[in-house]
Amino acid sequence: MLCGAVLLAGPLTAGARELAVEIDEMVEVEVATVGLAGFGGPPVVLLREPGVREVIPIFIGVSEAGAILRGLAGERAPRPMTHDLLGDVLAGIDATLERVYVDAIVDHTFLGMLELRLPGREETLLIDSRPSDAIALALYAGASIHVAPKVLEAARNIEYEGLDEQVVVALGISVTPATDDLREALGLPDRPGVLVSDVRGPAAEAGLRPGALLLEVNGEVPVTPLRYLELVRDTAVGEDARLRYWQEGEEKELEVSTDVPPPQPVPRLRHDVPGVRT
Repeated sequence: MLCGAVLLAGPLTAGARELAVEIDEMVEVEVATVGLAGFGGPPVVLLREPGVREVIPIFIGVSEAGAILRGLAGERAPRPMTHDLLGDVLAGIDATLERVYVDAIVDHTFLGMLELRLPGREETLLIDSRPSDAIALALYAGASIHVAPKVLEAARNIEYEGLDEQVVVALGISVTPATDDLREALGLPDRPGVLVSDVRGPAAEAGLRPGALLLEVNGEVPVTPLRYLELVRDTAVGEDARLRYWQEGEEKELEVSTDVPPPQPVPRLRHDVPGVRT
């Protein structure tokens, strides 16, 4: 388990292995959602790679898929699960998870690494990890995620299918289906689109808020959360994504860079408005 990896790593070494490639060669990605490999196959986490119009699937376990989906939705279990627990342990010893890496594939197995900063130590500490654990922990801790080019290239050959009803994140904007109950609770218009449940980065700075109804991406309607991801992915290389949305009785427009926004720790869901985070 991850907790054991940290405790056994010792004060000066991560022990098992070193990163397979240099850090500056890796590509920062954004966790978009969870899907399935092939038709009804094992779960995969879908990572959005900016600049090349790609969504990359990485194999993960069932429990890790659940943790990642909870993180994307801003949910936490009533009692700490593994990734909540490790995050609490790191916070308790004043350690900071700065970045996680998916740096290699060996015998068809993805390899990952945690990068920790410890109090009183100038250099960071690298801890060997399964990528699924590392990605789930990164979501809760607000750490950036970086993938080696060879891993990205190999993962592009994995066929996957998305799950339309799951929360999807792209451009720092989390969207969910705009159900009838949510439309009534939030006073949304009867128009096709998806509900914005969380916003961070440039989109938040430009005024987009949770509770908005996202109407168009690059002139097309995102009828499902997965369609929203596809429209963002299809944004022309080098151009910003053009968004149209309804918010507080007004229709507005926004252009957002397709770069990965700065990571933030997962907030909790608001209790007064289901599906919308603070």
